[in-house]
Amino acid sequence: MHVGVPAGQTQQETVSMGSDAESRKQRRAWRNRLNGRESRKTLVGVLATLAGAGLWGFSGTSASMLFDVYHVDTLWLLSVRQIFAGLLFMVLIAFTARDRFVRLWTNPAHIRTQLLFTLFGLFANQLFYLIAIRLTNAGTATVLQCLELIIIMVITCVRQTRGPRKRELAGLILALLGTFLIATGGDISALAISPAGLIAGLLTAVFAAATVMIPASLLPEYGSPVVTGSAMMLSGIITCAFIQPWNNVPALDIAGIEALVVFIVAGSFLSYMLYMQGVKDLGGMRASMIATVEPVSAAVTSAILLGVAFSGADIAGFAAIIIMVFLTV
Repeated sequence: MHVGVPAGQTQQETVSMGSDAESRKQRRAWRNRLNGRESRKTLVGVLATLAGAGLWGFSGTSASMLFDVYHVDTLWLLSVRQIFAGLLFMVLIAFTARDRFVRLWTNPAHIRTQLLFTLFGLFANQLFYLIAIRLTNAGTATVLQCLELIIIMVITCVRQTRGPRKRELAGLILALLGTFLIATGGDISALAISPAGLIAGLLTAVFAAATVMIPASLLPEYGSPVVTGSAMMLSGIITCAFIQPWNNVPALDIAGIEALVVFIVAGSFLSYMLYMQGVKDLGGMRASMIATVEPVSAAVTSAILLGVAFSGADIAGFAAIIIMVFLTV
């Protein structure tokens, strides 16, 4: 007896189901190849997520410089970030994924999903995160956004009709604890939460979860650059239409322009492409937990570039998040 087993996207591998030694050897070899492919996929997903989250943290340092030194308006920065990152994605797609881009935008059902991801995922998440920062502070907004992990875990468990696994619960607790310690220095009074700020922060978490969950059906078929790039470009067009950044260009010197370029290229183009690749390879739950290394990256780059010293709470937060990554992987 033989059975066809998927060996790739376009071919079938026939594996014997017999009980003789040769059939057992063939099945063992197939399982080893399958495990090897899954291991490589997991490794790529973990590395992509870590790199994407790390670049988010690095971009936070650039944004702080633009805000504090050059007094750049947050909405101006949002619109410029998205439109230029979207253009970079379009260049990449033109050279590497034109066919997939055309297929996406000629499939009515997938267009609807893509528009939902754009409006209620990427665009809404970034917008409400900035609003939450304005109404509270950066640490509070970061902690509230981290509540996306609970939302994603609940949705994942409901979809798979199961309860949360012990490692998932442990990873969730460590991720929340580590983020809280790094974002607030362990001082709960640093969480400045007004009613409006709380609402904005909770909406940030909801839309962060949507950023992970909505495009789950699109990413395997079209890839991260096409799905993420389309959303970034559309989001950039929307924000530019309302904010009109060309009417209020801040005065930037060479250092300011360098910080802006880093923020766009590293903090938007590369970070989102890599993070969404991680979501594709690992699934939303694992990728979103691993992405909590972002505050670690932000703290390290702030220490290196801005001379900010680590506190005991920072080090405890680093340890919690590093342990969480090992548990999740």
